[in-house]
Amino acid sequence: MTDPSIPPRSAPQALSVRARRLHGTLAPLALAPLLVTVISGMAYRLVRDWGGVTRDQAHWLMALHEGEWLRAWLGPAGETCAVALNGLGLLVMLLSGAGMLWPRLQRQWRRLAGEEGT
Repeated sequence: MTDPSIPPRSAPQALSVRARRLHGTLAPLALAPLLVTVISGMAYRLVRDWGGVTRDQAHWLMALHEGEWLRAWLGPAGETCAVALNGLGLLVMLLSGAGMLWPRLQRQWRRLAGEEGT
């Protein structure tokens, strides 16, 4: 049963609430793998370009970046799973973040359109 004293949510607000819940649930799970990927990728490029480190010396950073180390536990599919899950996690974070941002942008646009019309 619904409480008649509580007004129904608008569709954009409901989307924002769902996006916030999804984002809040998955963010802790996606944080560590994304951080490892970002930091190892940046470190590899910086030590190669600015540190004068050879490709062979920095290979361990690329192995960490690409999830190559997961082969020991998951076999040949470990690397592929790591890349796929990392990419999927990033997409979900981006889409749910956009879902939270969209209603706010719509309100701002409506407010600006109202100010311009007066």
